[in-house]
Amino acid sequence: MVRKSFLSYNKTIWGPLELVEKLYPEAEEIGASVRDLPGLKTPLGRARAWLRLALMQKKMADYLRCLIIQRDLLSEFYEYHALMMEEEGTVIVGLLVGLNVIDANLCVKGEDLDSQVGVIDFSMYLKNEDDIGNKERNVQIAAILDQKNYVEELNRQLNSTVSSLHSRVDSLEKSNTKLIEELAIAKNNIIKLQEENHQLRSENKLILMKTQQHLEVTKVDVETELQTYKHSRQELDEMYNEARKQLRDESQLRQDVENELAVQVSMKHEIELAMKLLEKDIHEKQDTLIGLRQQLEEVKAINIEMYQKMQGSEDSLQEKNEIIARLEEKTNKITVAMRQLEQSDNDLLTQTRTIAMSLVKCASSDTQDQYKLVKDISF
Repeated sequence: MVRKSFLSYNKTIWGPLELVEKLYPEAEEIGASVRDLPGLKTPLGRARAWLRLALMQKKMADYLRCLIIQRDLLSEFYEYHALMMEEEGTVIVGLLVGLNVIDANLCVKGEDLDSQVGVIDFSMYLKNEDDIGNKERNVQIAAILDQKNYVEELNRQLNSTVSSLHSRVDSLEKSNTKLIEELAIAKNNIIKLQEENHQLRSENKLILMKTQQHLEVTKVDVETELQTYKHSRQELDEMYNEARKQLRDESQLRQDVENELAVQVSMKHEIELAMKLLEKDIHEKQDTLIGLRQQLEEVKAINIEMYQKMQGSEDSLQEKNEIIARLEEKTNKITVAMRQLEQSDNDLLTQTRTIAMSLVKCASSDTQDQYKLVKDISF
């Protein structure tokens, strides 16, 4: 019968045990501890120390299971017919789970692990014909067998626990795979959102630039309209000054006419009535001029308020446009009033000429000086 071997003739057991560090990151601590131990010179001694530390950690079955799974890597250390390369290796690793119930406290430092291990005496576990009648011996063997059965039962329970743990690990790996896929999808969504955010920022900057350009153009237009309004207001001031001058001249002229009419009040009742009507018209014109002055003051106040608001904020552009429209409306009203005033002045001149002509007809017996005065008034 051919005897199976764990290792090939040209390999050591330390080689695959070093490979466990790459497959199981938690085994790095054991490997580093073994390499730091003094007195270990051979790979076999390091392997024995590693096995003792794995027993004390109760993880020997987990470490060897990683090796059994990676059989393509074990082919570098084992022959194809070695026990670790066949199905029996998986069974042995499963049986090693039972060692986890033992609290091993083995000495590693100071031990001669490089030398050959002595022969273990199993004679106490074997039955001899001389020991058949020894009841004490039989009791010890029965106790040992009971312990063996207990360990085997515990091993079966541990195997079922390991299988359940394997199933949980598989489910956790599947859930981990799903989480990784969801994480990749979330990362893709984040990248898309970042791109959309960048695009929206670019569009926002473009809109902001266009808005600023539009505001600058609007500001230039408002300044131009303001200059036009200032020029129109200056012309209105000039017209107002001229109207005041004309009003003073007309007032002086009215005073002179009243003085002349006071002398000849007894001449014609119609002339007196005409003079009263003339005075009433002049009073109405004065009221109109007073109203025009007040409107001009309001225009000035609105102009100052609009100028302050224009310097304060560009958000009130709509309100300023409305104020400008109101100012233009009031300016048009003032222009119409001035035209009406001019028309009333022309009517007044016509009435004055009519009165003067009537005075000329009625005052033929007056002096030559009075005649010249009336003639000057008519013109």
